[in-house]
Amino acid sequence: MSRLWITGYRSYEIGAFNEQDPKVTVVKMTIKSALEQAINDGVDWIISGGQLGVEQWSLQVAADLKKQYPDEFKTAMMLPFQNFGNQWGETNQAILTHTKLQVDFQATVSNQEYQSPKQLRNYQEFMLSHTDEAILIYDLESPGKPKYDYEAILGYNETHSYPYQLITFDDLQETAEEYQEMLNNGLQDS
Repeated sequence: MSRLWITGYRSYEIGAFNEQDPKVTVVKMTIKSALEQAINDGVDWIISGGQLGVEQWSLQVAADLKKQYPDEFKTAMMLPFQNFGNQWGETNQAILTHTKLQVDFQATVSNQEYQSPKQLRNYQEFMLSHTDEAILIYDLESPGKPKYDYEAILGYNETHSYPYQLITFDDLQETAEEYQEMLNNGLQDS
């Protein structure tokens, strides 16, 4: 069994404030390519969190890939604490609920509502100890929330073999150029 943790920037960190933003399309195209490679390499589980941005987009892309790879992998959404996302606006809560319905498994690491940053550290430890590798959409020159997951992975790697892949802004720019070329040629990928 091979379990992949995928995480990265929140939507606001890349300036994408609605699902129709072309940045979202580019990020999802990049995620799709990375997940297809992981599935072809034998990943059985794609696991992410529920944060707005890369985490939810990854699970949405994985749900779409199930049509292409119906029996190859399963998906899971792991949340750090009970009632995660309850403080969000109605639209974002609805997106979270919809994404939860698309996964094969979902649970919380802590059975309590948010109390302290320790729950977030426990979540990272859980994700590291329950996955075999990670993909982060994260650029070292543009720190944001993924910095904490990246640092946790580096620390975990001091005592464990835990491969990870960084997808940087240069990688996203390359996908953006491919996307623009597809649009120019009238071949928009759905």
